[in-house]
Amino acid sequence: MNSFEKILICLLLGYGLGSISPSFLIGKLRGYDVRKSGSGNAGASNTVILVGKAAGFLVALLDVLKASCAWWISAALFPELRLAGILGGIAAILGHMFPIWLHFKGGKGLACMGGVIIAYDWKATLLMLAIALAIALISRYVAVATVSMSVIWPVYYGLRTAFWLGAGVLLVPALPIFLRHLINFKRIRNGEELRMSFLWNKDGELARIGRLDEEI
Repeated sequence: MNSFEKILICLLLGYGLGSISPSFLIGKLRGYDVRKSGSGNAGASNTVILVGKAAGFLVALLDVLKASCAWWISAALFPELRLAGILGGIAAILGHMFPIWLHFKGGKGLACMGGVIIAYDWKATLLMLAIALAIALISRYVAVATVSMSVIWPVYYGLRTAFWLGAGVLLVPALPIFLRHLINFKRIRNGEELRMSFLWNKDGELARIGRLDEEI
């Protein structure tokens, strides 16, 4: 098997795992389409809005695991290919964001990005989590943290490993993540975006932006 075939397998494996959408499946079980309810985002944050924290945590956990598994399986299949895990991981992020069977309308990539970092190193995960929380708390918006981390994480990886080709591949999702969050930045400008305090003051935040009556 040549390098191209190995790369293709990693990408297809990662994309396939990433395209599995727990938030969509939970929504179907509850009788709604997550893409047409709440914020319209097929991810953990919208599941929290529509169903609650427990369901949102489950979705986030599964999104993390699918990205981690994409990295681990790819790396195990082709240990001689240094990019294998990275390719599987970034493909999972893109599959989560643009799943073909959901008409390319998926989540925004934060949990999957976390899964990729976990697959790389748990110590790095703690550092990146601390940085992300600091950004979210200072800015008050998760969207700002997500977009920031899509750049900070690859740069950190490059500085730590000196494997800049891998860092460049890890940077690939940064542009789509930014583009998918443009609507969030528009809502921030208009005062319509949920703040970080939504996690402990759900009703207050939904009332602030006039969406309390949208809960399921």
